Amino acid sequence: MGASDVLSLPRTGLSGAVVRIVERLAEIGARPGQSQDERLRQGMLVFASVLIALISFIWVGTYLAFGHPLSAAIPAAYQVTTVVGLLVLSRTGRFAVFRTTQLVAFLVLPCLLQASLGGFIASSGMVLWAIFVPLAALALLGVRRSVGWLAAFFVALVTLALIDPRLSAHPADLPTGFVVTFFVLNVMGVTVSAYAMLGYFVEQRERARIALEAEQARSERLLLNVLPGPIAERLKRGSGTIAEHYEAVTVLFADLVGFTERTQVMPADDLVALLDRIFSAFDREADAQAVEKIKTIGDAYMVAGGLPERRPDHVQAVARVALAMREEIASIAREPGCEWLAVRIGVDTGPAVAGVIGRRKFIYDLWGDTVNTASRMESHGLPGQIHVTERVAAALGPEFTLRPRGTILVKSKGPMRTFLLDAAGGVTA
Repeated sequence: MGASDVLSLPRTGLSGAVVRIVERLAEIGARPGQSQDERLRQGMLVFASVLIALISFIWVGTYLAFGHPLSAAIPAAYQVTTVVGLLVLSRTGRFAVFRTTQLVAFLVLPCLLQASLGGFIASSGMVLWAIFVPLAALALLGVRRSVGWLAAFFVALVTLALIDPRLSAHPADLPTGFVVTFFVLNVMGVTVSAYAMLGYFVEQRERARIALEAEQARSERLLLNVLPGPIAERLKRGSGTIAEHYEAVTVLFADLVGFTERTQVMPADDLVALLDRIFSAFDREADAQAVEKIKTIGDAYMVAGGLPERRPDHVQAVARVALAMREEIASIAREPGCEWLAVRIGVDTGPAVAGVIGRRKFIYDLWGDTVNTASRMESHGLPGQIHVTERVAAALGPEFTLRPRGTILVKSKGPMRTFLLDAAGGVTA
């Protein structure tokens, strides 16, 4: 599962509903090239503005009913400001203008409404709505750029506190029950608005966390497809150069006989599909025996046993992989059109050096005489046969069936006594 899958996960509950609404409102004034985060932040402010504009109908209607048209005009002015701002935003896409206008309105209009009603008590603490300003600025602008808005809120709050004795000398003529009720509604309104905004960001944070974990898991899988698990862990820890000497490993090279010639006559799709099928089968056999796939080179396949973690039965494990590989190829070769297919396998065991090379497209590789000899066993081998050195034959023991091939002249090695591995079972003379 990748990040794109995570972003389409089902969203339930209040926070999920908020996110769905925000995503729709984010289309207002959206510009080509905007990031998903920018669009959603824009949608969050639009959502909050529309929500507060709708709540303002309560204030407008109530203050008009009680004979305070000036106080009713202030929330009405916010509604007009919001509608005009949304129209301008949809036409120009200038979100910065809409954002600044809304933050100023959030800050100034509650203060004016509180002053028009006669202070903190008579207005039911209307300045509470201005708390939204530093919260929205923090979400939209970040910590550093939101500090000024936080300071502006404190200045407005202190100013109202200083002039409250003068304002409260002439309070609006409102019933006590009404004042208490509106105080409760103001607290509830601010709480719901803040909760909706924070719910959105909590939802986004959770989605970002899940997306990050999915990407980390995907990266981990990709890394493990390139490097052995223990080597990958060392590389992630940044342990510097990764290289180690092994006293005994077993190396196998497998080459598909005649495959190069087939590239001239087979369609590219068929060729790649066949090679993928073969190497995927080889991968399964290597995994089954817990030996390490090192690399593929064209139509050649290389595995090694006894590294990166040492094990006493690495020769036997690689021998079983070789037998399984030959059987896989024989099975495919029985299919129509694949009769030409055969594999040539070479195996040697002995010391080697292993490590990670490169900084880009790095690879875990092996070096040493054992690697070269295993490659020579493959190139000097026979189609459909598993060609092994004398030290492999000695290490396998009576558990496997081997036939002496005799002494052959091996390039860069000279005369060598070699064997052919036939099966797991007994040893022939």
